Amino acid sequence: MEWWTSLFSEVELGVVLLLFILGLVAFVLSTISGGGGALVLVPVLDWIIGVNNTAPVLNLGTFIGRPSRLIIFWKHIKWKVCLYYAPTAIIGAWLGAWLFSNFKITWLQIVVGLFLISTIWQFKFGKKAKSFEMKLWYFIPLGLVISILGTIIGALGPVLNPFYLNLGLDKEELIATKTANSFLMGLSQIGSYTFFGLLHDQLWVYGIALGIGATLGNLIGKKFLASMKSSTFRKWVIALMVISGVFLIYGQLEKLF
Repeated sequence: MEWWTSLFSEVELGVVLLLFILGLVAFVLSTISGGGGALVLVPVLDWIIGVNNTAPVLNLGTFIGRPSRLIIFWKHIKWKVCLYYAPTAIIGAWLGAWLFSNFKITWLQIVVGLFLISTIWQFKFGKKAKSFEMKLWYFIPLGLVISILGTIIGALGPVLNPFYLNLGLDKEELIATKTANSFLMGLSQIGSYTFFGLLHDQLWVYGIALGIGATLGNLIGKKFLASMKSSTFRKWVIALMVISGVFLIYGQLEKLF
C-alpha cells in the first residue's frame, strides 16, 4: 500500500491526461499513414517527461496499443515477412537497451531524420510506387538495425515504410505486417528496458496512459483507412516520414545550439 501511495504521489495527473490525448491523436495519424505518429512524439515527450524517459515510455505505450491494431488487421498480415524480420529484431531490442543504458548517441536521430526526409525524393513526392528492388532476406539485417535504433530513440516505424512499400505491401498489408513485427520486437523491448532498470515506477503509468490513447486511436484510424485510395495512402506515408524526420532533426539541433 505504501508503494502504491508513493507511486501516485510521483505521477502528475496532467501529464497522464496529456499522454492519453497524444497517444490517441498520434495513432489516428499512424494508422492512416502506415506509422510515424509515435516518432513525431519523440521531441514532444523529450520536453514533457525528459529525454532519458522518452524511449521506454514511448515503446511501452506503442506496445500496449498494438494488440488492438493486430486484431483489426489480422487477416492482412504477411507472416513470411515476419519470419525474416522478427528473430533479429528480438535480439536487436536487447542490444539497443544495453546501448541506451550505457551510452547517449544523440546524433543517431539526425541521421534517421535525414533518411526520412530523403524519401520524398525517393518516391517522387508519392508518384512512384517503388524506389528500389526489395528482397525478403533484406529484412534479416533490417530487423537487427531498426530494433537497435528504435530501442534507443523510442520509435522508428517510418524508417521501415520504404522497404515495405518496395516489397509491394500496401495499406492494410503494410500496417498489419509492420504491427506484427513491432509487437514481437516490443515484447523483447519491454523485457530489456525492465531488466536494465530503464522502465520503472511512474514511467509504467505514463506508458499505460499513452497506450490506452493509442488503442483508441487505432480504432478511429481504421475507419479513415478503409475509404482511402492507395495513392493517397502512399502520399500520407511519405508526408509523415518527412514530418517525422524534420521533428527529429529539429529536436537534436535545439539541444546542440
